[in-house]
Amino acid sequence: MSGDIKELVENKKLRGKIISAEEAANIIEPGMTLGCSGFTPSGYPKVVPSALAKRAEAEGSIPVNIWTGASTGPELDGELARTGCIKRRYPYQTNENIRKGINSGAVQFADIHLSHCAQNIRYGFYGKIDIAIIEGLRITDEGGIIVTSSVGNSNAFVEMAEKVIVEINTVQPQGLDGIHDIYSPENPPNRKPIPIVNVHDRIGSTYIPCPPEKIAAIVRSDVKDSQRPLAPADEISSKMASNLIDFLSVEAETGRLPKKLLPLQSGVGNIANAVLEGLAEWPADGLTVYTEVIQDSVFELLDSGKISFASSTALTPSPDGAAKYYPRIGDFKDRIVLRPQEISNNPEVIRRLGLIAMNTAVEVDIYGHVNSTLAGGTKMLNGIGGSGDFARNAYLTVFLCPSTSAGGKISKVVPFCSHIDHTEHDVDIIVTEHGIADLRGLSPRERSNEIIEKCAHPDYKELLRDYKRRAEAGKGHEPHMLYEAFTWHERLRLLGTMMK
Repeated sequence: MSGDIKELVENKKLRGKIISAEEAANIIEPGMTLGCSGFTPSGYPKVVPSALAKRAEAEGSIPVNIWTGASTGPELDGELARTGCIKRRYPYQTNENIRKGINSGAVQFADIHLSHCAQNIRYGFYGKIDIAIIEGLRITDEGGIIVTSSVGNSNAFVEMAEKVIVEINTVQPQGLDGIHDIYSPENPPNRKPIPIVNVHDRIGSTYIPCPPEKIAAIVRSDVKDSQRPLAPADEISSKMASNLIDFLSVEAETGRLPKKLLPLQSGVGNIANAVLEGLAEWPADGLTVYTEVIQDSVFELLDSGKISFASSTALTPSPDGAAKYYPRIGDFKDRIVLRPQEISNNPEVIRRLGLIAMNTAVEVDIYGHVNSTLAGGTKMLNGIGGSGDFARNAYLTVFLCPSTSAGGKISKVVPFCSHIDHTEHDVDIIVTEHGIADLRGLSPRERSNEIIEKCAHPDYKELLRDYKRRAEAGKGHEPHMLYEAFTWHERLRLLGTMMK
């Protein structure tokens, strides 16, 4: 498409606001709070943040606060963190530059449940949004913004921002037009039930309403989403997927799950993709998905008919997946819907639909607590994301975790998690490549035995058994030797050094 984007701005008065990315970046002032579209590296603004980073290189740091839906791509998080522009960041990230800033203390980061973000913005808990920067396909005659490959918190940002900058992305597939379902709950005490009773229900509009006078600038973008390749399923992730599917089969055979299962939620990444890939051989068609992100495996299962409908807030294909499915995205519009994350992750809807929630863990402990966020209890990795939204409210909550990391040098089944994001109250099933621990209804002492014997790596089982025996000698409902628990990795490292 040519550089002229006027045909994608249907409101003729707004065409006079089409400017360059550099001019739009000059609207941003130090200390402002920016609400940016994007959820995973999909549908995020690219050219205005890049222009702001270049301006910072010329003028010096331009500190701003950044709200998004979740993680974004290098043009936003990466470049702004590299140039020292990010003062504060909410609610989730995956970029190396920004992670370094968070762990050094240069970037103030609040790790927030994704379903809480929009309501906290509307309640004014964190101050005002000065500018919303939203990637769109086109702008309607009324000023409505049709977004691209994600929704995230974009609707809330547009509602609450004083000004809006729209990046019209000319390389995003126009077939996305019509795939969105934008619905914003009212604030208490006027909030009403969210009228979703089936995964496929549509309850809103296909665009984000926006008063035309609020739009301060419109900018052309021709930068693609920074899609990440998915590694082929390795032996460990394939075994975890197989273990989980065997468990779901038993649940279906006993009548605790229907033959078509219940709506599936799965996290992001190679393990999550492998789990869904494994459902290709499930004996029933017509499965449904109610989740945050649609990865390659969901597209494949939609294409085969194994999945009949998928609801999400973002499309997150690999480069290969995008090349295969984006040219045909219009064919999926009657089987995919993209919603705001306050709806895709909403506890009310999750509980009503009865989801099977499947997320990954950094580590798990012998009593069923889960760490999803911090390495060694201190260093932020990415954030809790939506796992808490789903874990607390799902029909069945599953956490998947390889039994070891660092080539077997670190056990990921530990006496006590170094940081706890999900307590044992919210965890039903733990899966490693060695087996499944079904924790439903078990006491802490029973859970510890189940997790050690069925999930721990053989190299660490006896060490965990020894800890359990000595801890239980000290009595208690959930027996621990806290100093030893918190220094367990260090003790193992020293033990390995002495053995050498």
